[in-house]
Amino acid sequence: MTSAAVFPWWVLPAAFALDLVLGDPSRLPHPIRWMGTAIAALEPRFRRLPFNLVLCGALHAVALIAGTWLLTWAAVAAASAVHPYCAAGLQVVLIYYAVSARSLATAAGEVRGALDADDLSGARRRVAMIVGRETQTLSAQAVTRAAIETVAENLVDGVVSPLFFAALGGAPMAMAYKMVNTLDSMVGYKNDTYRQFGKAAARIDDAANFIPARLAVPVIALAAQLLAGKGARAFGTAWQEGSHHVSPNAGYAEAAFAGTLGVKLIGPAVYHGQRVDKPYIGKAFGDTRPSDIGRACDLMLLAALLWTAALTLVRLIAG
Repeated sequence: MTSAAVFPWWVLPAAFALDLVLGDPSRLPHPIRWMGTAIAALEPRFRRLPFNLVLCGALHAVALIAGTWLLTWAAVAAASAVHPYCAAGLQVVLIYYAVSARSLATAAGEVRGALDADDLSGARRRVAMIVGRETQTLSAQAVTRAAIETVAENLVDGVVSPLFFAALGGAPMAMAYKMVNTLDSMVGYKNDTYRQFGKAAARIDDAANFIPARLAVPVIALAAQLLAGKGARAFGTAWQEGSHHVSPNAGYAEAAFAGTLGVKLIGPAVYHGQRVDKPYIGKAFGDTRPSDIGRACDLMLLAALLWTAALTLVRLIAG
């Protein structure tokens, strides 16, 4: 299903280019929204299974991930039966839906715009749309930091990982990864509702992102060198402080961004009413400023472009 005819080398750059041009049009049908609907619809049924909640949650996650892969594989196979270019085109569209570089930059830019206009309440509302923490009482500096952190973290979740899995197994793998990521964002919380049921989803997401999160560091460092001559500092900060995070993966990209921008990220935050005492990353640097959001978006977009180019080159070499 990932033969050269069905998955030619140009699929990945075409999907990335489509994302840069179109972003995430709200009026178009979107497989990720369908995934969210399926997760919510099936959760009560799996909770009623006669097993403990951890196993119920694991079955819920595995069924949805496997089902997503199977449905996507069947769609690509059907398109391939018509013509290999139909299958390639379908994969371009599906992988485009898995990538979110432009929408991430747009959302972060809206936060910066509100901050530049001294509209703190508007900035809080906008950043609340792209982060999981509570934002009602955040200062302008904390809003700025949150926006930069989500740009860094979602470079992995929204670009590096989906393209990594697409390169390995085409659109079926990319869509399966997005189901993993969507499950984690919906049920992978450490609160009373999901601590047990969402445990498997969170662990699967950690495993899926383990390699891409670390591969992202040299790509970010290269982008940092090209943009600001800070490649060594980006790589060094990620190497020294990337593991100083409650997540096994998120800290690496965030530390690389902290080193590039020369800012302090992470720190304590409130999630679902509970304070989480995260250590600071880039603790030797200064506080963030609204202008750093734009620099973070530039870094994210260039790193995304470099990653796409690297995977495309690998696909060309592999034939």
